[in-house]
Amino acid sequence: MVNLPPPEILLQLSLNGALGGAMYGVAAVGLSLIFGTMRLIFLAQGAMIILAAYFVRALFYGLGIDPFLSLLIVVPVGLGVGWLIYQGLFRKAAAEADRNVSLLIAVGLMFLVQNLMTVIWGGNTAGVVTSYTASGIELFGVRTSFTRSMGFLIALAGTGLVMLFLRKTIVGKAVRAASEDMDAATLMGISPHRVNAIAFAIGISLAGAAGVAVATTFPFNPFAGFIFSLKALVALALGGIGNVTGALAGGILLGLIEAYVQFFISGGWTNAIAYGVFLLVLMFKPEGLFSRPYKKA
Repeated sequence: MVNLPPPEILLQLSLNGALGGAMYGVAAVGLSLIFGTMRLIFLAQGAMIILAAYFVRALFYGLGIDPFLSLLIVVPVGLGVGWLIYQGLFRKAAAEADRNVSLLIAVGLMFLVQNLMTVIWGGNTAGVVTSYTASGIELFGVRTSFTRSMGFLIALAGTGLVMLFLRKTIVGKAVRAASEDMDAATLMGISPHRVNAIAFAIGISLAGAAGVAVATTFPFNPFAGFIFSLKALVALALGGIGNVTGALAGGILLGLIEAYVQFFISGGWTNAIAYGVFLLVLMFKPEGLFSRPYKKA
């Protein structure tokens, strides 16, 4: 018979898992937007998150800008960088019927960014240590990290703003229409390149927001991005590809799975079981746990 830990321990595990998983979730929201219009699994998303984390670190140690205040710089810069990357690398490839071209470009961009970060900042582990790094706050009667809590708020705010944009603005509605049926949207006068560029720019800006959370919470190095890409992909599959709120929920669920596996089994099994759940969801509920089943023809 398995002896369950006290309720307060379970609550602590759940809280830590949810707070950590929210960072996977906000990265997955960016992936969801990019996939929605371009049908591209953007594997360089994790590398862009780590690049943003290094940018946050440079702003903090170079200019003394608080990491969370740097959101006001990082997010707009992410929008601009995303727009430029799409126009420079993906505009022509996005028009091709063969999506493998875009996928290969994304992989090449991932390796390029990784190596540029290594050249500029070195391959050693880095981090951001502030006056509140070791601080904690009490939630629901248990104590947790202040920076993790802020990362969770960033994820909620980022997802909420994206949902408002998609549902309440004309441009956002155009992005939604293109994600559902690009051909029909084109016939209605919607420019594919415009909605692709907008979705891509927002996706990279969300990577910037996730970079702030990563920089303040975890140590990182130039090659840590690939793991974040994989975890975001798992969260996206759990929540449902093309489902923005589902992507965030999938990230939180992944964080809970990792927290429980690490406590009840072993830290060495964390990734194996997480990827196992990923495969099971793809096999038996490919539309995701938080999306409606696909309609059969």
